[in-house]
Amino acid sequence: MAMVMALNFKTKLYRDFGSLCSCVGVHLHLLPFSSLSPFPYKDHDLLCAISEAIHDSQNKHNQDYSQNPRLRRILPSLTTRHVTNLITLNPLSLSPSSLLSFFNYLASRPPYRHTLHSYCTMLHFLYLHRMLPQAHSLLSFIVSRKGSNSASSLFSSILRTLPSRHHSAGIVFDALICAYVDSGFIPDAVQCFRLVTKNKFPVPVRACDNLLRHVVRLKPLEVERSWALYLEVLDSGYPPRIYFFNVLMHGFCKVGDVGNARLVFDEIPKRGLRPTVVSFNTLISGWCKVGNVGEGFRLKGVMESEGIFPDVFTFSALINGLCKEGRLDEGSLLFDEMCGRGLVPNGVTFTTLIDGQCKGGKVDLALKNFQMMLTQGVRPDLVTYNALLNGLCKVGDLKEARRLVNEMSASGLKPDKITFTTLIDGFCKDGEMESALEIKRRMVEEGIELDNVAFTALISGLCRDGRVHDAERMLRDMLSAGFKPDDPTYTMVIDCFCKKGEVKVGFKLLKEMQSNGHMPGVVTYNALMNGMCKLGQMKNAKMLLDAMLNLGVAPNDITYNILLDGHCKHESSVDVDTFNSEKGLVTDYATYKALLNESSKASKDRLKI
Repeated sequence: MAMVMALNFKTKLYRDFGSLCSCVGVHLHLLPFSSLSPFPYKDHDLLCAISEAIHDSQNKHNQDYSQNPRLRRILPSLTTRHVTNLITLNPLSLSPSSLLSFFNYLASRPPYRHTLHSYCTMLHFLYLHRMLPQAHSLLSFIVSRKGSNSASSLFSSILRTLPSRHHSAGIVFDALICAYVDSGFIPDAVQCFRLVTKNKFPVPVRACDNLLRHVVRLKPLEVERSWALYLEVLDSGYPPRIYFFNVLMHGFCKVGDVGNARLVFDEIPKRGLRPTVVSFNTLISGWCKVGNVGEGFRLKGVMESEGIFPDVFTFSALINGLCKEGRLDEGSLLFDEMCGRGLVPNGVTFTTLIDGQCKGGKVDLALKNFQMMLTQGVRPDLVTYNALLNGLCKVGDLKEARRLVNEMSASGLKPDKITFTTLIDGFCKDGEMESALEIKRRMVEEGIELDNVAFTALISGLCRDGRVHDAERMLRDMLSAGFKPDDPTYTMVIDCFCKKGEVKVGFKLLKEMQSNGHMPGVVTYNALMNGMCKLGQMKNAKMLLDAMLNLGVAPNDITYNILLDGHCKHESSVDVDTFNSEKGLVTDYATYKALLNESSKASKDRLKI
């Protein structure tokens, strides 16, 4: 009741003052106005009437503005200019929440539509009255409506509607950059940052943090742009963060660009910061991954000279680098040095050493370190077991490999594609095809898809076992699974059929290779040539030789010696002694043709006698 009386009194005061001004010829719309001043302005009566109706609706209609007859009469003539004036002037000092409620009501009442100008006006009003959640929500809505490539127009609109002596510009632009980042419009966020600095506004630190955290995690190929932006942000006055330096170094190292990672590292002290152990480790790991272990050790020395102690990660990276270069003894010595310093190796350290030793053929040493790992209470993971299985299968110790798989399953680890593929390859090479095929069946049952390596291993094993039709079926399965067999895989199957005397199937596979985009080489043609020569099909063999030459496939000494052997065994009109004496020595087509002519002539001479 008191509020209504106050509003009525204030309205009456404005009207009486307006009448007085009219008598003396004063133009009201030229006078300055504030909510604390009795000077009216253009649209004064209309805005006061709206304000009274808003207040009345909140008291009587529980903010249901559609029930207020006064508002229903006013709304058809209401424009966005009236709304922005209502927000900025607020003649009857309505509460900010009341104005926001009415603003939201208008947005849902077609045909009225807020403009970007009116949205920005309300935005400043909310920030001015510290209604931050509502302001952030409205800003997010505006950004989502405007979409990408809208930074320039939205920034300009916010700038134009910025009230004089309004000190919340910093928080508005800070929130604008964050809103673009959260919506995924990173280029717009970057453009906003540049507009802020260009217009000499304070550096929005919170927004820069948010923007950089997204930018430095962009695709690895975009890390150079991220680094350039970080330098730009730093030059604007943003306080440097070692975290971003480290993340950018990691990004460069991930794509193998250790040179740029080093530039980032060198920039750290220039910005008044000190590299941390993470900074050193990131760069050491990067150098080791590109094969420059020496530079990694040099950095380890720099690290120690600056009083930063290498940790387990440092040693693990260097051990990994040494193992990749086959320097297993040095890797073991470094491992001992690490333990001597009181550092406890973790699973990564052990696995790195075990994997290197397995690949280097030192499986016994790998098993010894595996036992040390268990003794020290470090739990092996699937990567550790797979590394050991790979080593055991390579040396043919399948009994130990089986035992290790059982141990792995007992510890709660489930074999994955790498585990199964490693075992398939090992069993195939050792001739245990039934075991390999059983693992394949288990993979299918468990929904694990076979990969190129597994199919190739099975095809190779079946060919070695003489099971050529099974090998062809496996080839079909491989194609059905979406994999493209390579030339050696096709050639294995072709060779196997030819050795069984089924040369026609071999030629069918040759045509299939060619139709699938392969360009069969001399090894494939030699397999077919050998099959035909064994069957005595020397005319067909000659035709195949001509086809090879026409296709630009150069025969080699094996090709000619296959042909010589065929001529010796199946051509009655040749000089066998001449061929036998030249076997293994013919290396080109001209020599081969000369030898054929010489043999034919010698045979004819003998017939004359």
